[in-house]
Amino acid sequence: MKWTGLFVLVVLVPYLFFSSVYTVSEVEQVIITQFGKPVGAPVTEAGLKLKLPFIQEVNAIDKRVLEWDGNPSDMPTKDKLYISVDLFARWRITDPLQYFLRLRDERSAQSRLDDILGSETRNAVAKHELIEIIRTTKDRVPLRDALLSGGERALDTSAWVPIQKGRQQVEGEIFVAAAEKVRIFGIELLDIRFKRINYNESVRPKIYDRMISERRQIAERFLSEGNGEAARIRGDRVRDLDKIQSEAYRQVEEIRGQADAKATEIYARAYNLNPESVAFYEFTRSLQAYKAVISQNTTLVLSTDSELFKYLKGMEPKGPVSPADVMQAPQ
Repeated sequence: MKWTGLFVLVVLVPYLFFSSVYTVSEVEQVIITQFGKPVGAPVTEAGLKLKLPFIQEVNAIDKRVLEWDGNPSDMPTKDKLYISVDLFARWRITDPLQYFLRLRDERSAQSRLDDILGSETRNAVAKHELIEIIRTTKDRVPLRDALLSGGERALDTSAWVPIQKGRQQVEGEIFVAAAEKVRIFGIELLDIRFKRINYNESVRPKIYDRMISERRQIAERFLSEGNGEAARIRGDRVRDLDKIQSEAYRQVEEIRGQADAKATEIYARAYNLNPESVAFYEFTRSLQAYKAVISQNTTLVLSTDSELFKYLKGMEPKGPVSPADVMQAPQ
């Protein structure tokens, strides 16, 4: 009996000791249950702890920031466009007792988050148009190319479609609504974000066709504006060219008139020196008139008193005189 008691003491005491001692790490908190029901306050501080052996169990609950990553889900927007939304969130357990009573484990918590976050996301997406979910904020401004000229910048061809909220505010609405609902489970929702937003496969070709059509309309508008600007430039060029040509023609005529006046003045001074020069001038001018007036088949009817006939009348040809002989006479 003595050895039996000693054996029982050696075996039973260590077993009872290890059954009544447990440790709590820095990343977890513990709920003690007795016959399946929680007893006492949650243990949140790390260290070596005691419990009743056999009848009490240790239920560890993570107190780190946990991740929820939902599956992509198709849902309609306010403007009746079906999109696939992929959402993720970060959460942690702030009330381990409520969490244990209502959910028990992380798998149940993830399932409940699927329901709540999925429902609130559908509600938010259905209340907003697609542009509100795609655009980050309503205050975003388009980037302008630094190579644009001042006139091109003044055209303001790049402008965003005006929105009221933007994706960040929509995310905030989902966060506020979902955080209130998960708080009763002892969960604090820390953050929520859209990971990916894409068009539904059934409507994606139509959306792309519409986007292509819009881009083509913009391209046609740019092309029309470019053609109009080119026509204006060509018109300005023709007008400037005509102006330059007219100014040049005017200057040429002025110079020519001045030259003719100068030449006439020189001729007048040269031919008015004496009676002989005047007679010679009259003779040469008459010969020039003969050359300009009389051709091969020209017939002239002149009176004997005509100034034009004066020099013809004084000539004594050897034979009949023809207009051609007059044209060939020495000048």
